[in-house]
Amino acid sequence: MTIKQLGERLLQIAVVALGVTFLTFLITYLAPGDPVRTMYAAAGIMPSEEIIQGTREALGLNRPVLVQYFDWLLGCLRGDFGVSYTYNKPVAELLLARLWPTLKLSLSAMALMLLVAVPVGVVQATHKNTVLDYALRGVTFFGVSMPNFWVGLLLMLFFCVRLGLLPVVCSGGDLKSLILPAVTLAFTMSAKYARQVRTAILEELNQDYVIGARARGVQEWKILWLNVFPNSLLPLLTMLGLSLGSLLGGAAVVEVIFTYPGLGNLAVSAITAYDYPLIQGYVLWISMIYMVVNLAVDLACGLVDPRTREVRA
Repeated sequence: MTIKQLGERLLQIAVVALGVTFLTFLITYLAPGDPVRTMYAAAGIMPSEEIIQGTREALGLNRPVLVQYFDWLLGCLRGDFGVSYTYNKPVAELLLARLWPTLKLSLSAMALMLLVAVPVGVVQATHKNTVLDYALRGVTFFGVSMPNFWVGLLLMLFFCVRLGLLPVVCSGGDLKSLILPAVTLAFTMSAKYARQVRTAILEELNQDYVIGARARGVQEWKILWLNVFPNSLLPLLTMLGLSLGSLLGGAAVVEVIFTYPGLGNLAVSAITAYDYPLIQGYVLWISMIYMVVNLAVDLACGLVDPRTREVRA
């Protein structure tokens, strides 16, 4: 990717981010409910109408929506995403504190997934249409069909309630708190990626260079790991980038089930409390992370296979 192409991609990211900010602000503004009343109700306070109006004026919620939007956008450009109604802390501080636990959980889940999916997919591809292949395909089909929240509840029932080996409430500060959420996220991903690895390996095994290598007497394991597997990495890299972005923004259900202190859990709490600045900051952060991860994946794909550089440009 040339400097010009990189600049174009960064400009695209800036335009998309601007659209995300406007849509997010507009949707939260049009959402039913009153954030001021919800904030007082969460604190167990029954204020008078004068106090509610004064609080709404102090927060700037009585101004025109476009004025509120541009003030918030200018603040975002300075790194100021506002102050949370619920926590009375800067949004950036809250998001930054929860970013590392979510990133740690996402990377752990992806590492577990790769440890399972790659060997299983390779075994399926090298034993195509055998009993082992059919058995593993059945297991992966079952894994893809299981929703994350159901897997999490089953794991919690077995390992926490029945065996008492792991904590029900995950603080995120130690390894034990990380095991069940990571395994829950990795379960469905492993099944999906194993099927993708199998497909990618089978496509490469049917290429002419594989037939030629076998005709020259090259050992099968060398063909598989030195030629076929590296050539199968391109679609897997693309999927990994998308999965990382999805995990950073879409692990909310698992985080809520295990009370894991991550971004997803924080976002659910913000939505419940009508905490507009926190919701808007969360959506903007996640969209930016997702776009940056996709850009990094494109750069990595260009390094792995130079033929994709012009195509992706």
